[in-house]
Amino acid sequence: MPSVFRSPFRKGLAAGFPFIVIIVPFGALFGVLAAEIGLPIAQIMGFSVLVIAGASQFTAVQLMADGVPAVVVVLSALAVNLRMVMYSAAMVPHLGSAPLWQRAIVSYLLVDQTYAISAEVFEEEPAWSVADKVAFFAGVAVPVFPGWVGATWAGAVLGAQVPEGWQLDFAMPLAFLALVGPMLKTRAHVAAAFVSVVAALLFAWVPWNLGLIIAACLALLTGAEVERRS
Repeated sequence: MPSVFRSPFRKGLAAGFPFIVIIVPFGALFGVLAAEIGLPIAQIMGFSVLVIAGASQFTAVQLMADGVPAVVVVLSALAVNLRMVMYSAAMVPHLGSAPLWQRAIVSYLLVDQTYAISAEVFEEEPAWSVADKVAFFAGVAVPVFPGWVGATWAGAVLGAQVPEGWQLDFAMPLAFLALVGPMLKTRAHVAAAFVSVVAALLFAWVPWNLGLIIAACLALLTGAEVERRS
């Protein structure tokens, strides 16, 4: 097989395309929900183009629908997105020496899907150069980003025509299960995941979805403690 077909970029494309199955209903659901609370199409698309973070976008839209103060909406969305800080730190050993403009693009496109696939493959390909890793990351992002933005637009524009019986909300938990499951490789990972689930259920009564922030903090502390003892 010619080497071009085994290039990191093409491998990234092949790894990223399956996520379309999840991203399309996920993005469409966001578009539908955002349109239902009265956001104009420009603001809906601004969410998906500028924020590019489904979980925090859903959190923000839900809180806006509930009439929560803007400062709580912003802080809650930022708290949900704290995982991006950990993603960035994990990418530094692999992409930290790339040119500034490439790192800027990677930072913009660093989402759950691009991180999960890239982090796993980078560990499996220690001989890859920084350029190879950037090319792989770009390959993963090519289907992911347009799929997310396009699905958001379709959901916002065509949402009113979607039958109520179509339960598109299955996409959110399915997406995170598909991403998180394979990454639970250590006791610290499993402990953090377990505490986050239990705490999220126990604190579900906390107003404005702040129970998620509590659960995230407890999970981080648990994972760090288990890692320290190990």
